[in-house]
Amino acid sequence: MALSGIEIYKFLPKTNCKECGFPTCLAFAMKLAQKGVELSKCPYVSDEGKKALEAAARPPIRLITIGDGERKLEVGNEVVLFRHEKTFFHPTGLVVRIKDSGGDAAVKQAAEAAAYSVERVGMNLKLNGIAVENASGNADTFVKCVEAVKGNKVPLILMSKDAAAMEKALEKVASDMPLIYAATKDNFAQMAELAKKYKCPLAIYEPDSLDALADLAQKVMDTGVEDIVLDPGARDFAKSLTALTQIRRMAIKSSFQPLGFPVITFPGEGASSDDEAAMLAAQQIAKYAGIVVLDNFSSSVVYPLLTLRLNLYTDPQKPIQMTPGVYEIGSPKAESPLGVTTNFSLTYFSIAGELEASGFPSWLLVCDTEGLSVLTSWSAGKFDAAKIAKSVKEFKLADKVSHHKLILPGGVAVLRGELEEELPDWKIMVGPREAVDVGGFLKKQWTS
Repeated sequence: MALSGIEIYKFLPKTNCKECGFPTCLAFAMKLAQKGVELSKCPYVSDEGKKALEAAARPPIRLITIGDGERKLEVGNEVVLFRHEKTFFHPTGLVVRIKDSGGDAAVKQAAEAAAYSVERVGMNLKLNGIAVENASGNADTFVKCVEAVKGNKVPLILMSKDAAAMEKALEKVASDMPLIYAATKDNFAQMAELAKKYKCPLAIYEPDSLDALADLAQKVMDTGVEDIVLDPGARDFAKSLTALTQIRRMAIKSSFQPLGFPVITFPGEGASSDDEAAMLAAQQIAKYAGIVVLDNFSSSVVYPLLTLRLNLYTDPQKPIQMTPGVYEIGSPKAESPLGVTTNFSLTYFSIAGELEASGFPSWLLVCDTEGLSVLTSWSAGKFDAAKIAKSVKEFKLADKVSHHKLILPGGVAVLRGELEEELPDWKIMVGPREAVDVGGFLKKQWTS
């Protein structure tokens, strides 16, 4: 039975030691009630408290960590079915698979995937790891490939159903905490022993049914392995959507512990083309994969998937925001153009990119609109003449530019009259409605 934060608080030490990462025991209790943290974070809870709280406080989907260091991959610990109910916390891991039979070409592809980075709305988006498959069937070839890929310093997934080959690879990279893939009904005892011995998470594969998958998960848990990733073996669009949704519902709605783990998927195995694989990967990011393993690395595929993931795993109640202030686009001088916009990141980067491409070094005033876009913030009363005028004065723009001209977004041209009253010493210009037209506007209209 779920307990409230106050009920959980009664079992905590009430010392407010902060070792759990929260300022007070009550704050920790509230987070436990939301299943957003594990009870083990409190080092001082009594045995009686553990007994009373472990079942109630366990997150519905266990948090699994693959790798270590700055690029470690954390998946799981989700508490809702739908993003708008609260938010999703741990973004789907996007991993590229190579085969040890691919030789130097495969190792090169792994390096390219590990180094890939693209900037979007001020964030550097990257892939999360490399999966190495023992396609050769030879343990030495497998180990050699794993060692070659290890140098990329990204989380690894080791793929072999041969326990002997897996152990040889783990002897080389276990300290990096790779994910062991995969335990099956035939080899789970050996793979579970490896997971315990080398303290690595373990994926289990059971395609027969979710009942069979749950039975296998329970058997693995009974061996003492707690960090598990599920592969239900569902590969095509319909089966994947059905299986992953059922697993998520059983974990969230029914608190069914044997299915309370992240899921790993392989879209390339359920698609007839690279384009279809990309679409299936997109479906699985949305519903409800913890790790998606791609068979090919291509920026034309990876970038849209990273963008989709970014959009899904941002808090819907907290838009991505820029810090309010004055931004320099290029190397502006006192006579350079001055524009104004809101602090919604997508709006900022759209206009900043067009200004940079225009060849006009510019000043860009970013007002605090709580992360809302131009029209949305205007309609909500958060981007008005008074707010813009206050920002102009706060950031001392009269001292930065010699011309005292301010370019207003075309979508809020209605503010021009009011802004002229607020800033009588300034000339207010109305710019284009769309960011893409900024370059043409400046070429025709701007004179310092």
